Amino acid sequence: METEAIGTVASHSDFSLISLLMAADPVVKLVLLALFLASIWSWIVIGEKFFKLGGLKKSSRDFEDAFWSGRAGEIDMRPGQGGKDPASRVFISAAREWSDAGKGPAPAEASAIVSRAERSMRAAVDRELGRAGSGLSVLATIGSASPFIGLFGTVWGIMNAFLNIAEQQDTSLGTVAGPIAEALFATGLGLIAAIPAVIFYNKFTSDLTKLGDQLDTFSQDVLVRLSRRASDAARD
Repeated sequence: METEAIGTVASHSDFSLISLLMAADPVVKLVLLALFLASIWSWIVIGEKFFKLGGLKKSSRDFEDAFWSGRAGEIDMRPGQGGKDPASRVFISAAREWSDAGKGPAPAEASAIVSRAERSMRAAVDRELGRAGSGLSVLATIGSASPFIGLFGTVWGIMNAFLNIAEQQDTSLGTVAGPIAEALFATGLGLIAAIPAVIFYNKFTSDLTKLGDQLDTFSQDVLVRLSRRASDAARD
């Protein structure tokens, strides 16, 4: 009897993560695979957005510093110059309106030039924010769906545990250990996929808001200069 008990303990000591995954129910395996791929996908998006948004904010700030120090562009800057960062592309949209209107607008046209430039810059800001924010929907989807996918794996694993009890008429730990462990692992993997996605989604959303505020402020400053230049040109 003692030898049989020792043998039983030895057989249960072979319980490991690899053996658990190999022996898991096919549905649970599919859930775990989906969560693993979702986690990898979210980290790819996180890495890409982390460097992209950081670079956009820095390049826009550098262009604004150069612009207001007089090293980059006047209102008559030709469309197509620059355009390597959001701030310069927003400025180019206003420069295009000034270039199309000519350097000597009539007094009645000055306000129309400013109005068109404002609409053009607003559209440019929206395009830049849309371009910078592309891919964030992936993080939102993974962050909201992963816990429920993991919960589905948990429910399936617990259901298998009860089926094992019903089939073997045995409530010992060895009967339910595998399915319960699969269920808990699915829950954990769902949280592992969801938590970083939610955290970085919130961070990147905040970064986009700051970038939008920065571009809006720059746009208003450019419009003030454009309005002054248009009024001066109309009086000449």
